[in-house]
Amino acid sequence: MGDWLTPVEWEALALSLKVASWSVAVSLPLALATAWALSRGRFPGRTLLNGVVHLPLILPPVVTGYLLLIAFGAQGPIGGVLQDVFGISVAFRWTGAVLAAAVMGFPLMVRAIRLSLDGVDRRMEAAARTLGAGPATVFATVTLPQLLPGMIAGAILSFAKGVGEFGATITFVANIPGETRTLSIAIYSFLQTPSGDAAAIRLTVIAVALSMAALVASELLARRASRRIKGFDA
Repeated sequence: MGDWLTPVEWEALALSLKVASWSVAVSLPLALATAWALSRGRFPGRTLLNGVVHLPLILPPVVTGYLLLIAFGAQGPIGGVLQDVFGISVAFRWTGAVLAAAVMGFPLMVRAIRLSLDGVDRRMEAAARTLGAGPATVFATVTLPQLLPGMIAGAILSFAKGVGEFGATITFVANIPGETRTLSIAIYSFLQTPSGDAAAIRLTVIAVALSMAALVASELLARRASRRIKGFDA
């Protein structure tokens, strides 16, 4: 396979996997906290929070990327602080691609975790508390085992979204070879060149294979979670 892809194509594939992996890693804790708030929380603005979380699913990706550029650009309210205080720049860098992928995949992750959390048997949590278990122990020994398949499924879906992300990424971090040219952007770039069809086809095959693998894995985990929940109810 090493001879099948050119170094430029390998570079785009490796960058996409790197960006998608980091996007999942940085967003998973926040996704868990958000899903918990939406599932278990009762507070003013809960409906608004749910809408904001799922907004990237219905907004045009270019709009999401432009909003990220406004907020995290060098002159933006967040990006300016990061640049001036911490010397961190995300616009037009691979770290910005991570941010874009994380934002676009975040609703998928939150939804999967929330659905799994809604199915947790609270009677088991209550029983553990009556036996003297503290909140951390109840979460680690009762809630997390039932929640884990949903977390993994959400992470896989978010990872697949990160690998295939295009609109928000190219708007926020542009198309810089070796820095921000991910798999989807590389396919787009090859399609703009007269001799790039073969490379675009090769990368498209890889993108389809990765997406199908992610969907199959997510479905298998969802079924496993359903069986486990029914087993707990029995």
